[in-house]
Amino acid sequence: MSDFQAQFHAFFDEYVAHDPVAATGFGDHRHDDRWPDTAEAGRQASLAFIERWLATFQGLTDLTPDDAIDRDLVVEELEAERFAEVELREDRWDPLQWVYLMGDGLFGLIAREFAPLDRRLGSLAGRLEGMPTLLDGAREALAAVDGRPVGRFQTETALEQLRGIAELIGDALAEAERAAVEDPAVAALRPRLEAAADTAKGALAAFEAHLRDDVLPRSEGDGRLGPDLFARKMRHTIRSETLTPDRVLAAAERDFHVVRAEMVRLATDLWPTWCKGQERPDEEAPLVRGVLDAIANEHPDAGDLLDFCRAENARIEAFCRDTDLIGLANEPMDIRWTPVFLRAFGGAMLISPGPLDKGQTSFFAITPMPDDWSPERKESYLREDNDRMLRLLTIHEAVPGHYLQLACANRSPSLARAIFASGLFAEGWAVYVTQVMMDVGYGADDPALLLTHWKFYLRSITNAIIDARIHVHDMTEDEAVALMVDGGFQEDAEARAKYSRARLSSTQLSTYYAGSLEMWEIELEARRRAARAVGDRTPIEPRDLPGGLGETPGFVYRTHLESVIAHGTPPTSLLRRILFDA
Repeated sequence: MSDFQAQFHAFFDEYVAHDPVAATGFGDHRHDDRWPDTAEAGRQASLAFIERWLATFQGLTDLTPDDAIDRDLVVEELEAERFAEVELREDRWDPLQWVYLMGDGLFGLIAREFAPLDRRLGSLAGRLEGMPTLLDGAREALAAVDGRPVGRFQTETALEQLRGIAELIGDALAEAERAAVEDPAVAALRPRLEAAADTAKGALAAFEAHLRDDVLPRSEGDGRLGPDLFARKMRHTIRSETLTPDRVLAAAERDFHVVRAEMVRLATDLWPTWCKGQERPDEEAPLVRGVLDAIANEHPDAGDLLDFCRAENARIEAFCRDTDLIGLANEPMDIRWTPVFLRAFGGAMLISPGPLDKGQTSFFAITPMPDDWSPERKESYLREDNDRMLRLLTIHEAVPGHYLQLACANRSPSLARAIFASGLFAEGWAVYVTQVMMDVGYGADDPALLLTHWKFYLRSITNAIIDARIHVHDMTEDEAVALMVDGGFQEDAEARAKYSRARLSSTQLSTYYAGSLEMWEIELEARRRAARAVGDRTPIEPRDLPGGLGETPGFVYRTHLESVIAHGTPPTSLLRRILFDA
């Protein structure tokens, strides 16, 4: 074992003790019954831990190329965590951070069968017993910071999402009641679990009252980061040598018009088929909208969304096998409804097991529509996620998108690359590989799918635009919705949900588009190197639209795609070193 590896393992043992919830997510279950210390003394201890290990890793020299990459990855991660603790301080002005912490700390213990049920429920009981102390830390923290008041929308949303934590506790009690009939260990644990649940519910009720009666009246913030803080957070999110926040926004606003022009071209061809007998508009926006509106009529019922995506995933896997595009994973995946505590974050997501939870299930989660939505809003939502959009969403979230990439990432022999995942890599891969699927002929018999694909890609572009313009340029809801609906051809319900998500997050919405730019640059370099290796010097240049590069001598998609996802989920700057500096 090298000096770096010995130091990293010592660091990891300390890291998971400092952050037991992250440890559970990694699949390290030594501290499953504990929460992180959220009091100010615990925060100061975490900062000291970060500073000490930063100095240690920065002082390591004479490393192998692989160890140098892992060292740089760990240093970048620690610098990002220091930024979050010292400058961003979301725990002080965003109550949702506490909802997510509780949800993450409970959900994995209930949903994943990494240990016998009695052991998992015992750990859960420990965390439930610790919730009063955890929420005492939350009450102490939610006092604003450096002139940044608590966000009102964040507080209102946290109050809505808290019921999801109570539902998780109820799910655990119900599971224990069912299992106790045949499992004496679970039966013996039930009295402790039920008492712990009562303790946790009481703490939740007190915290809800505190949010409603104390925090909400003084929640005067709007959650916007402003130019300086957004730029600093973006640097830690992107971790790219070539991309800056200004470059991402400029590229997105340029590509917005390029993609719309392609959609106009396709809609012109599709109008006679989809809008038969109707006069074709002269203006571009009504032309594209007319075709997309007709396509959107073909959508599943709300109760059929899961079955539709399950069937589509099977078709996609068959396509990947038939074309030999990429090898598939054997790890289990379950397509299910999104847990309540995560439903504010988006319409679909992939919840993967940690790299140490070998063989555990990934959850492709789809968010159901709220019961209190009007029939018109529900129909708008279903029209946005219509048959063809769901086909693309399944590629993005499942195969060969997030599920496949993260299943491969979890096999990485480098623990650092597996646990410290770059969101830019993950989202960029999912957007990029969807275009690759189109390029190699997926859905070639359905021109309407290609138009919908460009709408899907345009969504990633508008994500980046509204992310920056909301946090830096004070974009209003009406302006954001107009951009997404009139400019991006989205349905009103989807656009308003995305605006809410942009208000509740920062920089994450930029990772889809920015990450895909990085992935295409990496493919271009791989093509050039493959061509040179077989003696071909023909220039290989990008197109205005992504993809569509055709054949390159020596370049094989399966080889390239599998090489990209074989090294964990590192920042793309480090991926370049892994792939090209050997």
